[in-house]
Amino acid sequence: MFDAVKIKDQCVEWIRKFFEENGPGCNAIVGISGGKDSSITAALCVEALGRDRVIGVLMPKGEQQDIYMAYKLVNHLGIKHYVVNIKEPVDALLNSMPEGLEISEQSKTNLPARIRMATLYAIGQSSNGRVANTCNLSEDWVGYSTRYGDAAGDFSPLSHLTVTELKEVGRVLGVPNELVDKVPIDGLCGKTDEENLGFTYAELDAYIRTGKIGDPAKKELIDRKHRANLFKLQLMPSFDPEIGE
Repeated sequence: MFDAVKIKDQCVEWIRKFFEENGPGCNAIVGISGGKDSSITAALCVEALGRDRVIGVLMPKGEQQDIYMAYKLVNHLGIKHYVVNIKEPVDALLNSMPEGLEISEQSKTNLPARIRMATLYAIGQSSNGRVANTCNLSEDWVGYSTRYGDAAGDFSPLSHLTVTELKEVGRVLGVPNELVDKVPIDGLCGKTDEENLGFTYAELDAYIRTGKIGDPAKKELIDRKHRANLFKLQLMPSFDPEIGE
């Protein structure tokens, strides 16, 4: 049985210990999308460090229809926040690419996530901060993140919690239900997470925790995505001359 109160308390203590060891007095920098992951991460940081040491960063790309959800979260927590519209730098970089180079759709999709992470680190290094990674276990399991984009960060409170579990933690924290239950959209191509993945988070979470799933085709799809994306969770391979490999 998942004990959300116990896990919440343990995670709060873990965050406090991280900052004691890796930046006493530093601030937590959290990219705020208005979704459950960033909302719960920010709420955990507020409980661990106090609202004065948590800075939210809203990073729309042009007009973001659900930006009001991000404002709802920072107002609910009472945290300092900045708004940085990344449309101009994303467009500038794409327009600066070498003539004749055809930019792939995947590059165009992932570039905003990488610009957002660069933005978080710029604000973090200017605000005595440590950048929060907001990815969860469910996303990480199937590689549903952008390497050096949202997959980056200095500390990761949610990476061992499934979507189902972290939503329970969010309710214990008092995060508004509207944010906890918001249908997750990738923020890149406009589709919901589950449309992109080909299975629901409920199916994925149950499979992660029990190894069971009723649909063989979905099992194969999850297994394939997991194998293909393990490299995102591992350290960069490096050559070691002492062993010759």
